[in-house]
Amino acid sequence: MAGHRPRCVAMLRGINLGSHNRISMPDLRAAFAATGLGDVETYVQSGNVIFDGGRAKDTALEQQIRELIADSFGLDVPVLIVKANPFLRDGAAAGRLYVTFLGSTPDPAQVKQLGPGTDGRDEWRVAGREIYLHCPIDYGHSKLTNAFFERKLGVTATTRNWKSTLALAELAAG
Repeated sequence: MAGHRPRCVAMLRGINLGSHNRISMPDLRAAFAATGLGDVETYVQSGNVIFDGGRAKDTALEQQIRELIADSFGLDVPVLIVKANPFLRDGAAAGRLYVTFLGSTPDPAQVKQLGPGTDGRDEWRVAGREIYLHCPIDYGHSKLTNAFFERKLGVTATTRNWKSTLALAELAAG
């Protein structure tokens, strides 16, 4: 896991709907790669782009990609960035992945006190205001509950499964 750049998903609203806002996926991948975003892939024809996002903030990436689409294709489309769950790279089943959203960025010292990122069965990775979870048995039997993270980090928490998180992000994108 160490050394990997964070994987991101850019969802472009309104791309390739009928005859409107047509962009070929090879052209879209090439445009992303030309900006220095690495390991670019597309998913289906609707403008879902998976890439290595570096350390840029989501809002900066969203603006960069929106400008890229405008400059390269003459389209002004909303862009939503979803950071990919790091456990996907490790081959974990999507049905066993969760995201705990935090009400604020936790204190780094408290994050460090969480320890090595596993309780022996379940694993976690803190990334800003999100905690990505891998619960191989199921979340219902995990100790990594909202209450656990709220107590340890002193922030409000709510958890969603990975599939719901992606579906909500897609709905938010339009």
